[in-house]
Amino acid sequence: MPALSVDRAHGPGPSPLAEGLLTMLAVVTACLLMAGYGRGVQELWTRRGAGQVVPGWRVGAFGAGVLVVLAADQGPVHEFAESSFTGHMAQHMLLLLVAGPLLAAGAAGLPLSLAAPAPLRRLLARWRVAPPVRRLRRPAAYALLAGAGQTVVLWFWHLPGPYVAAVDRPAVHAAEHLCFLVTAWLFWAPVLGSSRHRAPAPVTVLLLVGTMLPASALGAVLTFAPEPVYPARVFDAEPLTDQQLAGLLMWAPMDLVVLVVALSVFLRWLLRMDRDRPDGLDGDQARRAADPVAVEAGTEGMLR
Repeated sequence: MPALSVDRAHGPGPSPLAEGLLTMLAVVTACLLMAGYGRGVQELWTRRGAGQVVPGWRVGAFGAGVLVVLAADQGPVHEFAESSFTGHMAQHMLLLLVAGPLLAAGAAGLPLSLAAPAPLRRLLARWRVAPPVRRLRRPAAYALLAGAGQTVVLWFWHLPGPYVAAVDRPAVHAAEHLCFLVTAWLFWAPVLGSSRHRAPAPVTVLLLVGTMLPASALGAVLTFAPEPVYPARVFDAEPLTDQQLAGLLMWAPMDLVVLVVALSVFLRWLLRMDRDRPDGLDGDQARRAADPVAVEAGTEGMLR
């Protein structure tokens, strides 16, 4: 991701050459990612038919996610982040709560694998069937690992040392945004990805709520701290107010998005359970109703 151009609140900015190179790298990476995804989707649709395996809405979600990533580091959001901590937090929330879910909804694993060169595909196939990787790829284990990864990354990059380093150094800032994007992508994959890779509904709800709580705690620390946590140069003209607004920007949207998604997953789970069990039947009656042979055998025994 392009580095943060440190301006009024952030002191001397990075060299134009370094920022230009990082911007070019970000654009080239996004183009290659889109090209690979498009190539894989085209191959799938050629084999199975348009809209099969990867529906059109997932393709649109993936494209929108890439655009959000670029928008978060360019244009008005980038300019806002140059002069305030709140603007920088807005970048983080766009990556964590918008770009990450959209990329995860794109279900990019299969399309990108198909677009990879044959030697790389064979290497990935061998890697996927290795016993340690197979254990980690179980939906529940993967979901817990992804949630822990996002929590660690979120707290680490908002500690004073790493955050100031990201503000001062373009390469460190690029690494910070890349960490946010990758962990958000991996975190939302078992929630919004293809159905065969999703975690069970109870695990998903626990994952969402369990990850929301540490993020809320970090937002609360920034909001209620009696004095600025970071050096004054990373804020705008009102450091404490800027920090409080940034804390609220992390706290409220994160809680709202996670709670809405968790409630949606929980309600869908309840509706699916209701459809699987007919109304008015207990467990034994439902099993007998679903097994005509058993019902017929029982009736025949009664007649005898």
